Amino acid sequence: MIRIALGVSLALGIAGPAPAQTLTLMKGIDAPHYDAQRTTWGPTSDIVNMFQDTLVALDWDGKTAIPYLAKSWTISEDGRTYTFKLRDDVSFCSGKKFTADDVVYSFKRLKDPAIKAPFAWRAGNIKELRATDSHTVEYELEEPFSELLLQLTMFTNVIHNKESVEALGKDYGIKGADGTGPWCFDHWQPRTEIVLTRHDAYKWGPSMYQNKGPVKFEKLVVKIIPEDSSRVAAMMSGQFDITHQFPAQFITQAKAAPMLTVTEARPNFQLLYYGFKTTRPMVADARVREAMSIAINRAEIAKAILLGNADPAFTIVDPEALDFDPKTKGIVKEDIERAKALLDEAGWKPGSGGVREKDGIKLAPKIYFTANANSARVADAIQGYLRKIGVDWRLQPWDSTISSVKMAEQDYEIWSVTVPYLSAGDLMNIYFDSANIPTPNRMNWKDAETDAWLKQGRSALTEADRAKYYALVQQKVTREHLWMPVLNINMDQVANKKITGARPHMIYQNTFYKGLDVTR
Repeated sequence: MIRIALGVSLALGIAGPAPAQTLTLMKGIDAPHYDAQRTTWGPTSDIVNMFQDTLVALDWDGKTAIPYLAKSWTISEDGRTYTFKLRDDVSFCSGKKFTADDVVYSFKRLKDPAIKAPFAWRAGNIKELRATDSHTVEYELEEPFSELLLQLTMFTNVIHNKESVEALGKDYGIKGADGTGPWCFDHWQPRTEIVLTRHDAYKWGPSMYQNKGPVKFEKLVVKIIPEDSSRVAAMMSGQFDITHQFPAQFITQAKAAPMLTVTEARPNFQLLYYGFKTTRPMVADARVREAMSIAINRAEIAKAILLGNADPAFTIVDPEALDFDPKTKGIVKEDIERAKALLDEAGWKPGSGGVREKDGIKLAPKIYFTANANSARVADAIQGYLRKIGVDWRLQPWDSTISSVKMAEQDYEIWSVTVPYLSAGDLMNIYFDSANIPTPNRMNWKDAETDAWLKQGRSALTEADRAKYYALVQQKVTREHLWMPVLNINMDQVANKKITGARPHMIYQNTFYKGLDVTR
């Protein structure tokens, strides 16, 4: 298979080994653009984080915000005003000096309704931004936001150059974009490649890196190779230096390959789950939702389908994540006999063809998911488990280019995605706040208690209070079985053994975050 795939990859125009001063990276999916403020798309974020910077960076522990463009900050007693002291030695790739005005402009653009920024909430509810001098910003919120610093590490909050945005207009993030990152945007050929060049003036890397800059390569070439087998062949033959989208089914071979190094990003918060649209009669009863969740064997799925490259997930939030509530452990207990009893209690009785029925309706929910290899195999496996308790999942896969659009149509009982997140609060606020109905709160979960706890967690002035309220949310949504957590997906980086210093980072499925320590 690999020999055949190598021929395919060469036909796609993948050349032989790159020049020594060029670092080559492979991705399976491209993005519609590279304007960070206008998307939630992971394939945008990993490239943006290379050529643009945030005020603070996320340390390797996945929990701690550390200085970056902001060298220090203070927070007012009421939690509403953050005063950021900025570095005075930073410049954009264009040569323009970075100042407080760039910070003010970037966040005002993010909050501009014309941008329609889906992740604008990550910057908090901003009341006013003030540049009190050339390198000081007062960031005033309407109400406290307990995770502001953590959220400011996200790609959606990178700093933009107004001159670049205005000069490129609708082509910003397509034909170019200026940034203060260690790499500079050179050009993008959609569905083919993104080319970045070294930012020679860069010397302000965050403390998590030994090398503060510049990067050790003149150029970074990112190729888009959608076919799994082609990416495997290209890495095995030494055509590429690094990839974070190596197919899970071949990770075992990669670990055994003498020319490759496989490194897992730890911690890594990436949950494959199935969500229930509670307003659809078939899954409106929590007993039905619980029955489906406890009738599957997660360990078998992780071993047989992900080949051990995932851990069974019995909680919505990963135990290593910030503000995880240990009381949610043990609520989901796999038990096929209990699952059958719950369905009996809910009035779904065995019917023709082994499928349960109620009031003349078969228990055959429609399931939407993105048609990638892992999701399809997991869905097939769950479908098999649930047939044993009389539930007939009707699977409807969609291509990644249209899956989000189809899910927005709401015509299904259950959907599945794999979601990256930063913390318990991050995940709870995105998905379970009624303000986010119909998406991403596709459950149509509207609960006053949940909303109140989320608000109290967001506005908490102490870590203890924040954890307390987010714990209450976790307990409630877990007991209601709004989601079926299935797997915590590993995120592996595969690199040529000639490459060193390529420690993978967990932030939003990036792994290759800045690349400052990478060398050959």
